[in-house]
Amino acid sequence: MPDNQFTCEDSAVLTILKTSDEVNQLKDVDTILDKILYESRRFANADAGSIFLVDKGNLIFSYVQNETLFKGESSNAALYHNFAIPISEQSIVGYAAKTRKALVIDDAYELDPTLPFAFNKSFDEKSGYRTTSMLTIPLIAQESRLVGVMQLINARNDMGRVGPFSADAQTYIPLFCNNASVAIERGIMNRELILRMMQMAELRDPTETGAHVQRVGAYCAEIYGTWAARRKHSAKEIKRARDNLRLAAMLHDVGKVGISDNILKKPGKLTDEEFDAIKWHTINGARLFKNQTSDLDAMSSDIALCHHEKWAGGGYPGKVVPGLWSPDARMGESLSGEDIPLAARICAVADVYDALSSPRSYKDPFPDEKCLAILEKDAGTLFDPEVVEIFIEIFDVIKAIRDKFKETVKI
Repeated sequence: MPDNQFTCEDSAVLTILKTSDEVNQLKDVDTILDKILYESRRFANADAGSIFLVDKGNLIFSYVQNETLFKGESSNAALYHNFAIPISEQSIVGYAAKTRKALVIDDAYELDPTLPFAFNKSFDEKSGYRTTSMLTIPLIAQESRLVGVMQLINARNDMGRVGPFSADAQTYIPLFCNNASVAIERGIMNRELILRMMQMAELRDPTETGAHVQRVGAYCAEIYGTWAARRKHSAKEIKRARDNLRLAAMLHDVGKVGISDNILKKPGKLTDEEFDAIKWHTINGARLFKNQTSDLDAMSSDIALCHHEKWAGGGYPGKVVPGLWSPDARMGESLSGEDIPLAARICAVADVYDALSSPRSYKDPFPDEKCLAILEKDAGTLFDPEVVEIFIEIFDVIKAIRDKFKETVKI
């Protein structure tokens, strides 16, 4: 065979290598899961799929895509469903995790009843969907660590008809998953590192919990997705920006580690001097990203510095003079409108909503109607009005995020 001719096998391997390289450039675990599932579905021409991640002996539902039920690039509350399946031989995904072997099923409704596992029809019955073919693959990283399970559903032929998964899909998708599993582990570690950083802030300010920052990060990612889709940004561009924004928004208040406990934990109203000291958490946080090596660092700095600026002006810290890194830095004229970085404008809405909708030592959580009324009232003064509009538009997704990342009761 001439050197310049490639077989289908060569093409499949090159596709896997190229896609694996793209996955390895991503940082946040949710964006990594989205990419892995999308590319696996595209290779197999599968209508739907989901990924479960391992946590304390269970498989946690972590990501889903379904072209029939969830159309287009718009966000969907289904991404934030929260349930677990035991790692056991009784379920299909549990069996794949337990045995660490891929399962290929041509028709889920025609399974041999003597098999140890069975197909759970409850999702089909609730949604009206019809699951037929399934390809279920354990996600195994380095040193044989089980990361999770990916399940692809309903392979389609060139005519769009559902049928069995092809031999190529059964061969090459597990190969891709071997590489992808390492990226998933790295994404999980990235998020855990940020959560550990925020635990330091939580020691100073009890409102800065892991659940709070995960909610704010997810709110921001979903708001941005809709904002960018309105402007017809490419799917690749949206995913890259969402990848950074989710993590950067989680660090919005990391600068509170530099504020005195006497101020952060004061039960009563702050004096003017104490509030002036609180304002410095914006500058402290931005300064943590002085040595910027990536877009994530730059966005983290923007959000930390500017998430208390106001759309109509009057926020803080304003233009820092003579410069952010100067030992003589001081707060200057406030920013307004689109001079405030987009990521910070989005985070401002997400952060305030979460404070309103969460319990505090001095208040119960506000009901949804009151939270939304406050945001609408302050749109155009405190907040970018389009960001508030989008927040309300995707409020079903916001509620799903809120329900997924609930506070852990401390005893």
